[in-house]
Amino acid sequence: MTLEPTLAFLEKIKQNNNREWFNEHKDDYQSIKAEVTDFSSQLFEQMNKHDVLDESKIKIYRIFRDVRFGKDKTPFKSNWSGAYQRLGANRRGGYFFSIQPGNTQIGGGFFGPSPQDLLHIRKQISQEPETLKAIISDSTFVETFGELQGDQVKTTPKGFDKEDPAIELLRYKQMIVRHRFTDEEVASKDFALNVSNTFSKMRPFFDYMTEILITDLNGVILI
Repeated sequence: MTLEPTLAFLEKIKQNNNREWFNEHKDDYQSIKAEVTDFSSQLFEQMNKHDVLDESKIKIYRIFRDVRFGKDKTPFKSNWSGAYQRLGANRRGGYFFSIQPGNTQIGGGFFGPSPQDLLHIRKQISQEPETLKAIISDSTFVETFGELQGDQVKTTPKGFDKEDPAIELLRYKQMIVRHRFTDEEVASKDFALNVSNTFSKMRPFFDYMTEILITDLNGVILI
C-alpha cells in the first residue's frame, strides 16, 4: 500500500477546511480512514518484530478538531496521527506518528510523565548522567533524531542544585525524540518498514529510561 492518497486528501482538507466540502467527500474520507488504519496495522506488525506493543492501547486520533477551547476554529485537522504504547511495566515509553503533507513526523519517549516518575527520572539522571549523555550523543542517535526534545522548566527543578552537572537534562519535563519524513518517503510502499526501522533506533534511549524507572537509586528492581 501507499499513503500517497492520504497526503492528497489532507492537502485538499487544508484548502477546503469546511463542513460543506467534507460532507460532499465523505466517501473519500472513509477510504482514506481505512488506508490510515491499514498503515497503522502494518506498522504495528513490523514494530512487534523488535519491540512488544500493547494491542489494546493502539490509538488512531480523529481528524475532527475540538474547537471548543482553541483559537483555531477550522473543523478538521490537516494531519492524521496515531500512537502506540509498549506492553508491560518493564517496557516504558510510547510511540507516535503524524502524517501531514510537508510535515510528516514520528516521535517517541515520555510525553507526560507523572510527577512521581519525573522526580524519579531526575534523581536517577542526577546520580549518574553519563549514560544518558552517551546515548543522546551517539552518532546514530544524532543522525536520526538530532537532539533530545520536550518542554523544560526555565530555571532549576525544585529540590535540585542549579550547579548540578546534569542540570540541562534535569530541566526536561518531557523527554522526546523526533524524526521527519519527506512526502516522497511517506508515499513509498516501504514507509511502514522505514518508520519501524527508525523507531527501533530509539531502543537504547527507551531501554535506559526503562531501567532507571523500574529501579531505585541503588539499582534494586522495584517491580
